Amino acid sequence: MKILMLTWEYPPRIVGGIARVVHDLSKRLIKDGHEVTVVTYRDDTNVPEYENDKGVNVYRVDNYMIHSNNFIDWILQLNFNLISKATEIINKQGKFDVIHAHDWLVANAAKALKGAFGIPIVATIHATESGRNSGIHDETQRYINDTEWLLTYEASEVIVNSNFMKNDIQRLFGLPFDKINVIPNGINLSNFAGIERDYDFRRKYAMDNEKIILYVGRLVYEKGIQHLIAAMPKILSNYHDSKLIIAGRGGMLDELKAEAASLGLNNKVYFTGYLDSKQVQKMYKCADVAVFPSTYEPFGIVALEAMLAGVPTVVSDVGGLDEIITHGVDGMKSYAGNPNSIADSVTALLYDHQLAQNCAKRAKQKVKEQFNWEKIAQETHFTYEKAICETMAEKQAKQMMQEKAAKASKAENSQKEITNLLSFRKRHAYA
Repeated sequence: MKILMLTWEYPPRIVGGIARVVHDLSKRLIKDGHEVTVVTYRDDTNVPEYENDKGVNVYRVDNYMIHSNNFIDWILQLNFNLISKATEIINKQGKFDVIHAHDWLVANAAKALKGAFGIPIVATIHATESGRNSGIHDETQRYINDTEWLLTYEASEVIVNSNFMKNDIQRLFGLPFDKINVIPNGINLSNFAGIERDYDFRRKYAMDNEKIILYVGRLVYEKGIQHLIAAMPKILSNYHDSKLIIAGRGGMLDELKAEAASLGLNNKVYFTGYLDSKQVQKMYKCADVAVFPSTYEPFGIVALEAMLAGVPTVVSDVGGLDEIITHGVDGMKSYAGNPNSIADSVTALLYDHQLAQNCAKRAKQKVKEQFNWEKIAQETHFTYEKAICETMAEKQAKQMMQEKAAKASKAENSQKEITNLLSFRKRHAYA
């Protein structure tokens, strides 16, 4: 199968979780014998416009050399260039069997290519604007929400990564329930192969006697980091030799630092800033507990990373995170937005070594069984086949309708000819 992936991020450009999903899914589809072409954005002139990434054909486009008025205009300009590059590829190499569009950011490009070449769209909605902002509050958010609806409307099949997301977009966009396919995100099971705890690396962030409580991810409101910081006084009152490490970057950095300072936690909360993939792997191996306290989370791939690394994991009881972990069995849960609840779950793992070991062991096994890319790629391929079959059926139905209309028109014309002939004969007879 020839597959076209449209995405605004692909490694080494990593903005959120989409880049890793597209990268790992594409690699697995290549192993299964498919041909995958990715068209994405190039934000670094040192990155090539084209590369063969171990079998995946990756084309990167620049955006216009003119300043856009706002982010929406910037995205529209990017879509024009995605269309241009994809059209160029199709004209040279032939039509694709399916377009896999990742989120609203590429909706217009996917729609245009579908209309021009008759290629079915499978759309993955990784998150919704309404969910990220707890509703729609301004015109920019409304535009993004409407574009998400447009993408799901134009797509033959829609993929989401959790049952929570399936219910959410069905409610938001009124989609037929059987059009929405739940396929979880996966993780490369070899991510931590050969990586052991590096004590020299660990000492850069915490003393040997301190237990590391780790958060990895973007520093944005819906990730709930502010509640994790607020939980630290209670955690420290129960387990003084602990330290919170926050790895990542984002718009809330200054606000979170100010919160930590106001609570007197400057020596107990450490902000690492951006870490590359190797550093993140090392950091997981150094951690004693990983915490992901999101207030909105469609899936939560970082939780899978922690579980695969063998780190006892605490998640909030929302969205996809709630579906990944079973409380007290392969991890711990906390009430979303509740610092006391976060502190209780973290303290339980710090004090009860047997609980921590059991949770870590079961979590690692669950990831290997349920979230491996081989299984996920097969389910995605089946969704592609459904979309292609539906498109073929639609074309056949349309053709049958056209033929039926043509026959009806021909019969109507024949009837008119007979009527006209009879009318002529009648007039002639009177004459």
